[in-house]
Amino acid sequence: QVQLVESGGGLVQAGGSLSLSCAASGRTFSSAVMGWFRQAPGKEREFVAAITFGLTRYRYADSVKGRFTISRDNAKNTVHLQMNSLKPEDTAVYYCAAQTYYKGSPDTRDAYDSWGQGTQVTVSS
Repeated sequence: QVQLVESGGGLVQAGGSLSLSCAASGRTFSSAVMGWFRQAPGKEREFVAAITFGLTRYRYADSVKGRFTISRDNAKNTVHLQMNSLKPEDTAVYYCAAQTYYKGSPDTRDAYDSWGQGTQVTVSS
């Protein structure tokens, strides 16, 4: 498994930007598919973005396409989520996740075997 710690959440006005980071420990990070999910109060945890290793492939939820960008630095064992043009509906706890062996499509919660503790993002209107 991979141990994950998120940082970078906070309060921002609508239209603003935030950058989240996820620091990973564990030798399998460079071969893991990394994802970001979010969970708003009273709602299910939902997929936000994922990035593969090697020949880099990206996937985004329709709700964040064109506004969010996921990236990774395997040398530093980190994955980032740059969030621009934030909206109040982006308010949620954001979680970093790692898929160290194939368990399913990277846009599904059950595909991941390691999770961070989450970081709060609040977007005011």
